Amino acid sequence: MGPIDEPKVSFLSILTHHRELLVSRLRSVQCVLDNLSACGFLCEEDVEIVQRTLTKTDQVRKILELVQCKGEEACEYLIFIIYKVCDAYIDLQPWLREINYNPSNDMTVMKVVNTDPISRYCEKMRCEMSRDTSFIMSYGQQEETHLEDLYTDTLMELLNDCNESLGFMENLDQLLGDHAVFNREGETVYVMGDAGVGKSILLQKLQNLWSKKELQTDAIFFFKFRCRMFSMFSKDTEQISLRDLLFKYNCYPDHDPDNEVFDYILRFPEKVVFTFDGYDEIQEDLDLMNVPEVVSPEDKAHPLQLLISLLCGKLLKGSQKVLTARTGIEIQSKVIKKKVVLRGFSPDHMKTYINLHFKEQEHRDLVSVQLDASPHLSGLCSTPLFCWIVLKSFRHLHSMHDSFQLPETCITLTDIFLLLSEVFLSHTALPAPSLLKKSTRCPSETFKSGLRPLSAFSKLALQSMERARLICTQEEIAACGLTDEDLPLGFIKPVSEFNDRGAPANFEFLHITLQSFLAAFALVLDEQAPVNSILKFFAECSRKREPFCMLFDFCTRDTSKPSEDKPFATNEHLQFTNLFLCGLLSKAHIGLMENLVSPALLKKKRSLLKSYLSTSVKSHLHGLPHYSVEEGKKVHVLPNFLWMLRCIFETGSKEIAQMTAKGITASLIKLGYCNVYSGDCTALNFVLQHRQKLLGLDMDNNNISDYGVKQLRPSFCKMTVVRLCVNHLSDSSIEVLAEELCEHKVVEVLGLYNNDITDVGAKLVARIIEECPKLRVVKIGKNKLTSVGGEYLARAIQKSTSIFDVGMWGNCIGDEGAEAFAEALRHHPSLTNLSLSANGITSKGGKLLAEALKENSVLRIFWLVQNEMTDDAAPHLAEFVKANTGLTHFWLISNQFTVQGMKHLAEALTQNTNLKEICVKGNQLSEEEEKQFVAEKRLRFH
Repeated sequence: MGPIDEPKVSFLSILTHHRELLVSRLRSVQCVLDNLSACGFLCEEDVEIVQRTLTKTDQVRKILELVQCKGEEACEYLIFIIYKVCDAYIDLQPWLREINYNPSNDMTVMKVVNTDPISRYCEKMRCEMSRDTSFIMSYGQQEETHLEDLYTDTLMELLNDCNESLGFMENLDQLLGDHAVFNREGETVYVMGDAGVGKSILLQKLQNLWSKKELQTDAIFFFKFRCRMFSMFSKDTEQISLRDLLFKYNCYPDHDPDNEVFDYILRFPEKVVFTFDGYDEIQEDLDLMNVPEVVSPEDKAHPLQLLISLLCGKLLKGSQKVLTARTGIEIQSKVIKKKVVLRGFSPDHMKTYINLHFKEQEHRDLVSVQLDASPHLSGLCSTPLFCWIVLKSFRHLHSMHDSFQLPETCITLTDIFLLLSEVFLSHTALPAPSLLKKSTRCPSETFKSGLRPLSAFSKLALQSMERARLICTQEEIAACGLTDEDLPLGFIKPVSEFNDRGAPANFEFLHITLQSFLAAFALVLDEQAPVNSILKFFAECSRKREPFCMLFDFCTRDTSKPSEDKPFATNEHLQFTNLFLCGLLSKAHIGLMENLVSPALLKKKRSLLKSYLSTSVKSHLHGLPHYSVEEGKKVHVLPNFLWMLRCIFETGSKEIAQMTAKGITASLIKLGYCNVYSGDCTALNFVLQHRQKLLGLDMDNNNISDYGVKQLRPSFCKMTVVRLCVNHLSDSSIEVLAEELCEHKVVEVLGLYNNDITDVGAKLVARIIEECPKLRVVKIGKNKLTSVGGEYLARAIQKSTSIFDVGMWGNCIGDEGAEAFAEALRHHPSLTNLSLSANGITSKGGKLLAEALKENSVLRIFWLVQNEMTDDAAPHLAEFVKANTGLTHFWLISNQFTVQGMKHLAEALTQNTNLKEICVKGNQLSEEEEKQFVAEKRLRFH
């Protein structure tokens, strides 16, 4: 007998058997009708019969009846439609797997057109987002640039809930992924960064990748919002629903009479991504939110309420959100699942960016040489916005004039924005260059001829800032004297809304930092207002509490009580206005400003500003709290001190810098966690270089990078404490430190923990240890040191008679490095504290260290936490413990000792009178085994 044929599947029977499931779950009726009709399985009369049926479930029943009357092929085709249009029929995908459906060969050649409203909307959304994000619109109107032609990644650092580094993101896919998530209950990825560091352009790149299906996510909807739009709504009357917020201000779903798209979003919020850009730009007071939380997607509410409810997970819980804000805006951790801080361009990123800007190798080389010659300018250019301004200015002015180079003197932020303004004004101020000869550059003439539009734009910027407005209307623009011919200069750009004539209804400044610059220009140019009006924003900033903290507390606070603060208000744009005011009124720019303002009035304003700064600096320094520490009298400055230094640097006033240096009476300044970036180091050096006495400087946990260290070079000659932990330093920074510290030999404390130092840098640190006779403390843990670097450091420590405390936690020196440290320890006269934790040291290294320590009577604290020692090392360590050398604290946490190893240590402790503790928690003992040692209190398991 031949093989028995398998029974043929009856699709008609499948539809009959699963009829009620299909009736309840098949939702997109129109797509089914369109395809059944197009392939001839239903005639026009059949379609009309279905459409006349009132409810969707009855329509599905009618379709099933009609299809089953048409035979097996029609029945399979209905199932094939569900198979092909999986997005629309997501509820039925498990059913397809249950019936083990695989299309027949005849069916695979059949055409299915996706006319489902959800799929159509998704495709429309991708098309519109691709169109809107393919060009870089935020950098002026004169030259729209393809995103792909200019976008360059920046350093994107992942943080945990305690703001400790978890390393850097490798690509944007990791932004939405599970990597580095520290709060599974949170739904918001929080992206922080300073002004101009590239938060908006990062979101634009993310959106563009999604639109091209190049982002690793299964989200089929992507809604993008700029937070400043929420400040445009009326406080009292504007109430909208969640549906309106999504569809009126993003992409509208066509061909969706039954609201299937919105229903789908409510049922599958995990298929949705939101981006909210510029949370710090919301200008409203949360007092307007004194109404119940929005938890129903059908209710109407103020748009700001909807935003808060989305971020809190009260609406569309499970959707993905990316929120950006400037550094210093803190949000409750319970709503955040991941933190990312943007650190700007690395040197490699900057090189890539330069190469994208300039196609000619000659120009690339010229710019690179000038940047390399100025660490301060390189530091400023690590911020993408400032880098773009510098490169755009170079390219434009180089093409217009006979000779243009970036300033050789120490360029300030004011200089950078003056360059940008000169470029914009030169669009109309200068005639087209001759084919034979370019014109000679004269900035004063450019600004003088462009004074009318410059004054008008500046007036608009100041008025908008005074009104806390980031969006300008046509009426406000006209009231400042701006014409349609002025708008294309580049200072402002249209936002998406248009008026009845199709022209832009609203505008915004190219960047909020440019708005601050122009507002400062308005204060200088105004000849009608009282002279002291130039100080209005200094007064405003001094009233703000410090350090600034935005509280995301709407979800938890008692809304019946009035709020005394405006937690959504930030004053960084006002601080920038003050900074630019100092720059414009500086001595360096007198020649330019005297062409624009009455010299007599300019003199009065400069005198008033100088007097105010001098008084404020004295008052601020006098009011700082001082603490007594081992290094002397310490002062922990507040963030506003950094803004003062920036302003003083912009003035270029040596007199104010000297007075500030003299006013710092403490012997140690702590600037930790103050968001100091590389460009700030020149301002800090501008003051510190005038200090006569020695000084300690603690700048741990900032972002100064190699550029910052180079800018601080002149001040290292008087530094006794140099703490630069967690600052993204490489070996090139250590080269600078070695040269300066070894020349002046006054350093006592050197903190370099958690940077990017390799064995090359370790050799330089070893030189510092050897050549600096006062050096007592070196912290160089969590870098990239191997046994080679460990040996360099150990040999140097062996020679030092001043070294007291060495931290090496979190390197990879292994047993070879441990052997070198054993030799250094054997008869060391001064080393009291040592950590070799998390260094890959096994029992071999442990034995060598134990033998050497028996001959050491100075060491008091020794950490070997998170290494790989086993019971093989225990007898040797026990012998060292019995030697009773003077060690008081011995940590062996998280190694691989068992109960047998613990017995050796416990027995040895009976012969030791100096040890206060041996910490051994995290080893391989059960709770029952730990109880064996309860009598030995110094053997600590917890």
